[in-house]
Amino acid sequence: MKSSISRTLLALSLLAMAVARPTAQQAPAPPEGPQPGVTFRLEVNYVEVDAAVYDRQGRFVGDLHRSDFQVLEDGVAQDINTFSLVNIPIERAERPLYASHPIQPDIATNARPFEGRVYVLALDDLHTTPFRTVQVRAAARQFVETRMAANDIAAVVHIGGSTDAGQEFTSDKRLLLESIDRFMGRKLRSTTLERLDEYQRQQSISGGAPISRVGDPLDLQRGYNARTSLDSLASLSEWVGSIRGRRKAIIYLSEGIDYNIYDFQNREATTIQEAMRKAIATATRSNVSIYAIDPRGLTTMGEESIEAAGGFPNDPMLNLSNQSFQDELRLAQQSLRSLAEDTGGYAAVNSNDFSKAWDRVVADNSSYYVLGYYPKNDKRDGRFRKIQVKVGRPGVEVRSRKGYTAPRGKPPAPTRQPETDKTSPELRQALDSPLPISGVTLRAFAAPFKGTAPNASIAVGVEAQGKDLAFEQKDGKFINDLELSVIAIDTSGKIKDGDRSVVNMGLKPETRERIVDTGIRMQTRLDLPPGRYQVRVAARESGAGHIGSVNYDLEVPDFSKEPLAMSGIVIASASGAQVMTAKADEELRTVLPAPATAMRQFSPNDTLAIFAEIYDNEAQTAHQVDITTTVLTDEGKTAFSTREERSSSELQGKKGGYGHTAQIPLKDLSPGLYVLKVEGKSRLGNQPAVAREVPFRVQ
Repeated sequence: MKSSISRTLLALSLLAMAVARPTAQQAPAPPEGPQPGVTFRLEVNYVEVDAAVYDRQGRFVGDLHRSDFQVLEDGVAQDINTFSLVNIPIERAERPLYASHPIQPDIATNARPFEGRVYVLALDDLHTTPFRTVQVRAAARQFVETRMAANDIAAVVHIGGSTDAGQEFTSDKRLLLESIDRFMGRKLRSTTLERLDEYQRQQSISGGAPISRVGDPLDLQRGYNARTSLDSLASLSEWVGSIRGRRKAIIYLSEGIDYNIYDFQNREATTIQEAMRKAIATATRSNVSIYAIDPRGLTTMGEESIEAAGGFPNDPMLNLSNQSFQDELRLAQQSLRSLAEDTGGYAAVNSNDFSKAWDRVVADNSSYYVLGYYPKNDKRDGRFRKIQVKVGRPGVEVRSRKGYTAPRGKPPAPTRQPETDKTSPELRQALDSPLPISGVTLRAFAAPFKGTAPNASIAVGVEAQGKDLAFEQKDGKFINDLELSVIAIDTSGKIKDGDRSVVNMGLKPETRERIVDTGIRMQTRLDLPPGRYQVRVAARESGAGHIGSVNYDLEVPDFSKEPLAMSGIVIASASGAQVMTAKADEELRTVLPAPATAMRQFSPNDTLAIFAEIYDNEAQTAHQVDITTTVLTDEGKTAFSTREERSSSELQGKKGGYGHTAQIPLKDLSPGLYVLKVEGKSRLGNQPAVAREVPFRVQ
């Protein structure tokens, strides 16, 4: 039975709420030598520092051990509790060569531990002039298209915009680019131009009498926008700071904070200075580097100065002249430099070529050592702590951040779990993670079908690898409880539906061996209205407390909107039927010869059975619909094809769907990568076809 999950998800929700962290516990020292892999350390007073070490020729030195390093905090040597080498390759995505567009897998898996870079693209619409919207989009798209590798993960945040515009962490470039294309700058008009208008207004009122000061009529709104951007950077840093064992990069595309914080006659100067300090302090404490990119490139604010048309007052005491535009530019760019340099990042200003900046981002986040320690000075006094990293090898250069700002006040209290939520704390933490966790290997699919309006019915299947389950032998049986939670988060960060299941296993030896060999499967349904979601799946086994999680990007169509629409595709196979099903989807059981599987690698002697639905919304007019299932090679050649013809008379003049099934023998397919394509085409008028594509491999 579906359980209620009514907690507040501490997810990015594209404004990045902070993660509450439990009290620290001392961690044992790791063994000597580089320890690869990513970990999640959530203690309050745990400090991580990245150190990149180079020889005299500028080459990265990758053979150091923990004993080669010394970390000093305010001159006091610290005990290095965790140590790892991060040396991330640039991986290229495998795509069918014939495809004019990338074909993303229809499953999510954590079979391979995450070993990529972590990026957040923070697009500051509050500090981007509307006519420079295209430049921000072009710069962000350039980074995603040319610098993001297949093993990287990124999120897109619109600082002051709608949460619907952003994108949760994903490796799907299409989703990232779509979010970037939703960006729209809405920066306020230049301070100088607003002050000029105010000067003219005062002149008209005073009849030409001397004016002692001309303020910015948009001062309050400009100050609010500045605080919003800086507070958002702080929240983002704190949230991604929960990811340990990896350097995190915030790529901040902005024209900079357009507020003079050095003129204390401006009402918001002090609060913005404090917000700037907080943003930098949070980033350094969270081991987050900010890369500030000014989309204006090489500029003199010529567009703004043209609008002034030389109408400046003669009184130099008003500080209102052509130089005012240059002062604006200098202050805005200085804010970008401060955010970048004080967090160990890089600022790209006064340059029309962003390639150098993108290369720097990738290089900084690819090769380094991660040193973690619990500071001997654990006072929460809010003071800056200087960090110095030394290496006991002559002739090398060490690059690391200068320090961090200690937290202030009492640690945040842990979030209380609602009584109606029976999910274990460990699983809740896994669901909060933006990155997959690989303690229990999982495969998952989520296929949308037409449901009860206004919702669609999402078929979700999860398969856990049996060898990751640590059974306890008791009274001749093998005991283990497998807890599984599935939640769907919308673009505002709210949980729209979820399901929790617990499989209590007391198995005979032969059944346990089968599960270890083939795994275990659980299926469920979610009810979701049309929209974009991230489905988060997490599993925990009780034997050794192993935990695994995957995140699945899901788009739920409005099946009633277009003349012809199509569901997701579910696949069953003979080999997939060997996986023991603890909880089955009863609706799919009636249309498939075996439970739907999340496997996408099959042997040549296997046979696939597929099911999809084509929804016809113009059945009142008699017509035919052709449904074709095709298997294409990576060169675009047809390896298999079958076609059926359906008549609108089946629907008796009402909107409805055609269930489509097909059997695909693999015995004649050579080992390699293939694409399964199901397409529906109406013969009524000149309507576009609907189709879905699923990549799979024959071993």
